[in-house]
Order: sequence, then C-alpha cells, then structure tokens
Amino acid sequence: MIKLRIALINIHGLVKSSGLEIGKDADNGGQTKYVYELAEFLSQHKDVEHVHLFTRLIDDKNLSSEYAVPIEVVNPKLDIRRIPFLGKKYRPKEQLWEGLDAYVNGVVQHIKLHDIFPNWIHSHYGDAGYVASELSTILNIPFAHTGHSLGFHKQEKLKEAGMLEEEREKKFKFKERIEAEEKTLELSEFIITSTEQEIETYKPYKNFNLGKYHAIAPGIDTSKFVPYYHVEQDADKQMEEVQRKYWVAETISKFLTNPHKPIILALSRPDRHKNLHTLIEVYGKDKELQSIANLVIFAGIRKDISQMPESEKNVLTDLLLAMDKYDLYGKMAIPKKHDVENEVSIIYRYAAEKRGVFVNLTLHENFGLTIIESASSGLPVVVTKNGGPSEIIPTCQNGELVDPLNETEIKKAIKNVLTNENQWKFYSNNGAINIQKHYSWLSHVNQYVDLINENLSLSSGYGIKMQQYPNINIERLKRKIENLLVTDIDGTLIEPKLKNPGLKELKTYLLNRSRKMAFALASGRNLELVKKVIEEEQLPVPDFIICSVGTEIYYTNGSDYVLDKGWATFLAGRWKREDIAFRLQNIPWLKMQEEAAQNPFKISYYYDIEKYNYQQLVDVLGKGWYKVNIIPSHGKYIDFLPKRASKGNAIKFLGHKWAIPLSKVIAAGDSGNDIDMFRSSIKAIVVGNRSVELADYQTTKNIYVAKNSASSGILEGLNHYKIIK
Repeated sequence: MIKLRIALINIHGLVKSSGLEIGKDADNGGQTKYVYELAEFLSQHKDVEHVHLFTRLIDDKNLSSEYAVPIEVVNPKLDIRRIPFLGKKYRPKEQLWEGLDAYVNGVVQHIKLHDIFPNWIHSHYGDAGYVASELSTILNIPFAHTGHSLGFHKQEKLKEAGMLEEEREKKFKFKERIEAEEKTLELSEFIITSTEQEIETYKPYKNFNLGKYHAIAPGIDTSKFVPYYHVEQDADKQMEEVQRKYWVAETISKFLTNPHKPIILALSRPDRHKNLHTLIEVYGKDKELQSIANLVIFAGIRKDISQMPESEKNVLTDLLLAMDKYDLYGKMAIPKKHDVENEVSIIYRYAAEKRGVFVNLTLHENFGLTIIESASSGLPVVVTKNGGPSEIIPTCQNGELVDPLNETEIKKAIKNVLTNENQWKFYSNNGAINIQKHYSWLSHVNQYVDLINENLSLSSGYGIKMQQYPNINIERLKRKIENLLVTDIDGTLIEPKLKNPGLKELKTYLLNRSRKMAFALASGRNLELVKKVIEEEQLPVPDFIICSVGTEIYYTNGSDYVLDKGWATFLAGRWKREDIAFRLQNIPWLKMQEEAAQNPFKISYYYDIEKYNYQQLVDVLGKGWYKVNIIPSHGKYIDFLPKRASKGNAIKFLGHKWAIPLSKVIAAGDSGNDIDMFRSSIKAIVVGNRSVELADYQTTKNIYVAKNSASSGILEGLNHYKIIK
C-alpha cells in the first residue's frame, strides 16, 4: 500500500498552528477548525506520509505576522503552505473568486518547485473546489471535496429575504460559486458530508447524480474536550488549566450579580442564522428561568462593534438591545472575546460544573460541532432539530431537540434539563461516553483513509473519475526538465514547399529524447489546426502547446488538451477587445480573418504589405495603443493581442510555472511572430528559410542563424548549442 501525500486546500480564512481565531469574522468559523484538525489527525495516521495544508498568504498589519510565513512546519508530517494572490491584504472570501486561476498557477508552481506532488487532494468550500478541479485536470491527481456550505441554498435564502439579483451577484458571486460547485460534483471522486441529511442539500444541483457521497461525521479532539470531572495528571498542565478556568470565570462573572447560578450557554458567530436573538427572547420573557440560571452568550470576537462588518454589527447590536429591552443586566453575560484554541473546552466544563445547559438554536445546522464538543465535556444540550443534530442526539442521548422558532418548546426543554437532576446526569453521562465513542477524529480519519486507499486501488492510483476524464500524465510534468525546445510550426518545423527538410530526423530525435528534454509547439495556428498538423505529420506529442500567437497555452496527453486558465486570467488585464476591433474596422488595408482565426485574446486580419502603416494603427488605437501587441507575419497576416500576450511571454510563464530556467529554453522560429521568443536569456534558432522580418538577424551568443531550412535548421541549431552531442 502506498504512503499517502495529501494536499488539503482551504483558501480563505485564517489558518495557523499557534491558535485559530475562530469567530473573528464570518469567514473564520467551524470550517477553519474542521480543516486544521483534519490535517493534524491525518498527519498522525500510519498510512500518511505527509499532509500539506494550502491556504492564502496574508501580510496585513492588522493581523498576525504568522499568516505571512510562506511555509509553516506544524509537525514532521504536516505543514501549512501559503500561496499569495490578489495582493497580500486580508479579503473576504467573496472577493477571491476573480483570482482563483492565479492561485492555481501558484500552487502548481509551488508543488513543482518543492517536488511535493500529492497523490490525493481534498478541497474545502466552493472556491477550493474550483481550485482542486483545475489542479486535478492539470496534474491528473484525484480529489475529494467537502462543501461546508452551498451557494444554492444561501442564494435562495437571500432571495426570500428580498435581496435583488444584482446585489446578490455583486456581493456573493453566486454564479461563479454555483458553477464551481457543479464542476466539483462532476469531477471529484467523492463528496464528504457530515450527515446523511446533508447529502439531500446537494439535490438542487444539476450534477447531483454525478456525485458520489460519503457521510463521515467530523470529530473532536477527545484529549482536549474531556468531561468536567476529569483531573489532569500532569502537574504543569493541571496548573495551566486551573489558571485558564480562573480567567474564564472572571470573564463571565464580572457581568453577573449571582455568578454561582447554573449557566445557559450559547457559543457561535454573530450570524442572524444562528438565531441567538430567540434565545434572549425566551430568557427575557420568563422571570422563573431568570431566577433559575444566568444566560451567557459568546458571540464571536469583537473590539469595536461600530468597526465590524455590517451583518455582524447588526446582529450584535440587536443582541445588546434585547438585553437592554428585558433589563437583563446582572443576569446575562456577553463577553467580547475568548481564546478559541485553549478556552472553549474550559468554557464548556465551567458551564457543566455549574449544572448548566448548552443551547444551539441555529435555524438549520449542517452538523453541529459545538454540540459534540459540549456533550463530550459532560454538558447537556438543547438544540435545533433541523439538520445534523437530529442524527447526533438519537445516537448519543445527550439532550433534547427543539423547533428553533418555537419559544414554548425551547423554554420547556431548558427548564427540564436545569431542574431535573436525574435528567441532567443522564444527558451528561451519555454525552461524555458516547461522543468519545462515535465522534472522535481518530474514527473519522480511519474511515477517510480507507476510502482514499479503496479509491486509488480501483484504477492504478488515479481514481474513478480520472478514468472518465483522462488528462495529463503527471509523470511527464513531474520530471526534472533540464531543457525545453519550443518550435514554431509553419515555415519552421514544417515547410511543404521545400519538402520538409530534416523533419523525419527531428521526429526521430524527439521520440528518443531524454526525459530531461521537454518539447513544445508554438504557433499562430489555433488549437484545432495545431492538432491537425500533429496528426497529419505524425509528430511526437508535445508537453505544451502555445497557440493562437501566444494567447493560449495547453498541456497535452495524447488526444487530450487542457487549457491553462491562469494564462487567460493574466492576459485579461486592461484588454478591451470590442473597442479595439471597432477602432480598426475602417482601415482599408486590413481585412478581418475568418471566425476560426479569432479568440477572446486575438483579433486577426489579413493586411496589404505595400500599404502597411504602423503609425496609422497607433493613431487609430488612440491613447490605449501601448496596451496592444501588433504582430505582422509572413507579409500577409497581422494580429492584435493584449500587450502581455506573445509566444515569448507564454514561454516565460511556463518556465516560471514549471521551474524551467529560461537559459535552458531553446526557441526555433522563422517569422515576425517568433521574434518575441528570441528575447531574454532564451537561446534562439532562426531557420535558414526565414521571412523578411528576420532577414537582418545574425548569429550572436544567444541567437543562432542556421544555414539549413525548417527542421534541418532546428537540428543544426541543437548541434550548435550542444543539445545533440
């Protein structure tokens, strides 16, 4: 059985080993904790060689400098790898969608540079699902996905709330998110859900039936969430726990007139969906309940409510207004902060020692991590019946299910737990025992690793979906590349008028080349025409194709061609295709080429060489002319591209992405649209049958002008550079 190298992808949020900032904002909730603990416990499994947790690098003066460390080693088998994109300032997750292709490029480059090709990927949330789909396609690595929350349902809730479509799209990018979730269902090996009920939430998606689903309950660290009566044996740890419990007690009791009463505890982000206001309504309206217990709500972490995001500010303001409305001063605590990493377990145990109850009235809870954490601490629960808790409570017998909008039902359940000593003990004991049995990370990780191994064994290590979607052979790109030959096609690799001199010999060389030599085609042709010439001339399959005059990059594996979307994103900046075409339409010596010659980043014309006037083009394009690459070739064709687009820039992009030094690249060409390949430290071969644009070129240190034509000239150049010895 192979040892697993697993890449977990969790792009947004704040992840570090020294203490998670859960509750800091809407992007830092249970998902962040879930992913980090999954990584931690996976790294302890005997079948796992290494776990890499990929996230975003954040260098923001308002946040810990730890988020700016590119590689953070957590333990010998686990590290956090932070990839920068869209700048380095912290951004809400909705603002990251536009940069995901750049993130894919960054991850590929990082994997290649550090030689840490995983054999399994696991994505978390829709944005990471998109990234995993792209990585899986490029690298042929199977992946699993955990949704955590789904765009379809959030969109429906906002529709019901009256938010207009334009506002929804602008703020939450639902179109991109739902498309990514559909793609994830199609391409992932399987989807991990926390409960069987959660599988139902995927049914509105078109690709629901393409997905394979496994319900594996998340775990908790059962060494941390221990029953309230547990006594730490280590003297130092015992002292540390006593200190933490003292500060937790201080944090809560300073709000309360009688801090010795039992506690009704709630702990969640300040989110309207968490329904904390209903709990205050129930408590505030019932004097008997107020006399029995204090109400303690930990609603995230805050410094200044006025400086918080609008939605969180509104929720917290409403909670404080409700506290004031029912005059709950001295009876209700709403602390501003807590240490998520070290104090949450203490808070549960403190509440259990007070013979309290944990309450979660979320309108719909996918799973309910706080429910199993509190139960493991021996604290009984009163929780929403909607979602995951309806599977947890029957299994563990640790509390009562309620309708989160039925105040009478909620009040009755809380009073029953607080006033019936035998019932309290029954729920407390069951929770402490059964959570350890059914909801540990050890159990989760064992089931998960078994699924991975079963999946990989089905198809020689590449998973079920990879059979349906064969892509790049990872070994071709994983190898160490010492040289890359990039050649133009028409007039360079082939020249039918001269009966293709040297083509047979060059094909033989390329077919028998060392694994350390990569081969790429670079052409003004579009992909279909490149594929056609590969087939007609029976050319060796290239590792890369740069086509449409450098506006598209593809990776190849037989008949399969995978577009590099990161390159397209790179080109899109400051490119206004429609405006450029409009400005050029009245130049009489330009004639638009056929539709097949066009693409989003290339406008192609035929031109009259006798009437060609560069200055006229500059004048017509106006002040934006410098953003456009104007490339005439063969005295017949002229292409208008984004300034960034060219064969040369595409080569640089590939070199950067796949860690190939430009000094190890040899580019062969014959015409004006090849000139850009001959810059920087790239070694050039200008074939003997060069066009008029290259007529004045002479041999220099990095340019070799061959005497022979076409492929024969390429072979001559490879000899000159001592590639062929």
